[in-house]
Amino acid sequence: MIRKIFYLVCVLLSTFIFTSNVSASSFSSNFVDETVRFEFQLCGNADTTFVVEGNYCVEGVWGGSKEHLLNDMGYGNFHLELVRKSDNMVIYSTGLSPLFQEWKSTAEAKMTIRSFDHVFRFPNPKQECLIQIKERKFDGSMSLLATFPFSPKSYFIIQERPFEYKKEVIFGDGTNVAKKVDVVMLADGYTEQEYDKFIHDAKRMVTALFKMPPYDKYKRDFNFVAVFHPSLESGCDIPGEYDYKNTTYSSSFYTFDISRYLTARDMCQVYKDAATVPYDQIYVLVNTEKYGGGGFYNSINLTSVDNPLSEEVFIHEFGHGFAGLADEYYNSSTAFDETYYNLEVEPWEPNITTMVDFDKKWKSMLPKELIIPTPRTKKYKKTLGVFEGGGYMKKGVYSPRQDCRMKTNTSKGFCDVCQKSIARIIEHHR
Repeated sequence: MIRKIFYLVCVLLSTFIFTSNVSASSFSSNFVDETVRFEFQLCGNADTTFVVEGNYCVEGVWGGSKEHLLNDMGYGNFHLELVRKSDNMVIYSTGLSPLFQEWKSTAEAKMTIRSFDHVFRFPNPKQECLIQIKERKFDGSMSLLATFPFSPKSYFIIQERPFEYKKEVIFGDGTNVAKKVDVVMLADGYTEQEYDKFIHDAKRMVTALFKMPPYDKYKRDFNFVAVFHPSLESGCDIPGEYDYKNTTYSSSFYTFDISRYLTARDMCQVYKDAATVPYDQIYVLVNTEKYGGGGFYNSINLTSVDNPLSEEVFIHEFGHGFAGLADEYYNSSTAFDETYYNLEVEPWEPNITTMVDFDKKWKSMLPKELIIPTPRTKKYKKTLGVFEGGGYMKKGVYSPRQDCRMKTNTSKGFCDVCQKSIARIIEHHR
């Protein structure tokens, strides 16, 4: 009798959970068709993280999916959740891997505290909610960092109309934003007279992207729109050469003292300008011939435009920012220490593994007779396998192929695992 009661309780509980999740995923019952931008700062050092609350702004129509509202893939070093206050139900969530997370692994973070600007964008709820920000710890667990109340009726939510800069559809038709991957392309280091060059560069980058599998099969799933906020000077900051330019987003090389690492220091202006159109991803094109770029999952992508390898970098960085792919190289200089990944925890990124929980990665794609780990020899040069080296680490982290666009610029394209992961993300936006 006790077993029957226990079984009935379990059935009822599972039914309730299922029903609640379906309800939570209903866009029309929980949201109005607007986007809220919550600005905040992630602050801390190698050992601590805390959050400083910033502004709340209404942007415009919601550009994300109205079907897939939860971070069910678990991607990101930070998880951001919108919790309905009436019943404590998560009605929207997403992942984020910001620059701050990488900085925490640098030598500088062991000696000082810094802050980085970030945003959490979510559809405007009909009810009062709580915003929860969680951080992935070194052991893989998620820890609650901060909770902020949010009321859609608050008169402190900024509802200013954004400045209307020149904009142009680069690819797609700019419509059906809830069913497509919407990318806003921003210009940094382009003067008023260089508008035509910006548009030409944007089209060139997008053309290169759609030549690459699997993007070539998913063209109809994308909108690319260019927004032009001119800079006072051409170029960008190159601190290592004592070369500084007055540009809109203060893009700069030598991030973490790595000459090729390109980031934007004025992230607040980036978010304001991006908000002039519905978007899922931000891509900043930087008007310089110096080699470099940067990409951060669900935050920002950047590349220089006039280097011979700029198109390759454009595609590589979008792999980070859009698809959450990890770097597969392990023999290039970085600012991170040798323990960037915990070898006792399976990384959340889909294209690397520590073999702790390999069943959840690409194990099912491999032939049973394959040697694991797979030797990095000529025999397996074109084989999908498990090759030691990846995620900046020579030992303990494994990647799917000996070469991939997430490893080198000379690779012909993405490996099978990366292609599958990219396709999954694209379909998740529908």
